[in-house]
Amino acid sequence: MQQRPRRNRRTEAIRGMVRETRVHTDQLIYPLFLINDANAKEAINALPGQYRFGLNHLLKEIEESLNLGLSSFVLFPGVADELKDKTASYSYAEENFYLHAIRAVKERFPEACLMSDVAMDPYSADGHDGFVQDGKILNDETLPILNKMAIAQAQAGIDILGPSDMMDGRVASLRDALDGKGFEEVAIMSYTAKYASAFYGPFREALDSAPKAGDKKTYQMDPANRREALREAALDMDEGADYLMVKPALCYLDIISDLKANCDVPISAYNVSGEYAMLKAAAERGWINYEQAMPEMLTSIVRAGADIVLTYFAKEFAQMQKR
Repeated sequence: MQQRPRRNRRTEAIRGMVRETRVHTDQLIYPLFLINDANAKEAINALPGQYRFGLNHLLKEIEESLNLGLSSFVLFPGVADELKDKTASYSYAEENFYLHAIRAVKERFPEACLMSDVAMDPYSADGHDGFVQDGKILNDETLPILNKMAIAQAQAGIDILGPSDMMDGRVASLRDALDGKGFEEVAIMSYTAKYASAFYGPFREALDSAPKAGDKKTYQMDPANRREALREAALDMDEGADYLMVKPALCYLDIISDLKANCDVPISAYNVSGEYAMLKAAAERGWINYEQAMPEMLTSIVRAGADIVLTYFAKEFAQMQKR
């Protein structure tokens, strides 16, 4: 035989030399949950190894992560029910603990890149990403609310806005609002292809942000659709998105690949809570080797075309790399 592909797999040194895909810590964004109790640290049952952090513990977690080589973080607020209303007004209120936390992190760690969450659901009494009236999620009426939220986050020092709402036209609306207030340098990572997935359950438990009625299928994408993602991507790029995201990641590797092949902005993928939880659960039962499976999972997402991966595995992956 003239061709023996196994020659390139013979030793670890050779395999490493010809390895096509590598995952680096600087590609990862670490999601962190924030609550309004500075000294609290609460374990999340559905996300083993993840916590709801008060500000003091959040600062410590970010410091530890920076020392491991992680530099980017996305923050999600867990808001008490009494602060929620129909218009998500607490999202841009001066006393919002989320905004104070952004300021505190940027003051303490100016080198950290912070990404926000822009959607109504953490602050909405209805638990939906958009404004609800008579049981219907109203698209255009949601945009001014998102604009106020985004301006407040930019004023607090956020580097990248993450509109996760899937309202039509929200990227252009946010870009205009930001630029009008002098925040031209604040980037937008659009949740471009966010599917109506069953893999969000642990996240919604972590933040108590599930819809109070109905579901999110009128604004999140149908899991059966592929070409529609390219339409969403074209619109978001035209409207000024700096990054495009696919969410979830594992069941949508084809969508990541499609966007990578057809779009000239960086592609990100959200390795979501359900994907994290199922691997953790299998490992806890001894059904899978966690330290082998976790990097394989991340590698598959990057191999599909993701330049950036939002993942709850970020810190553990960084620790493994350090070892």
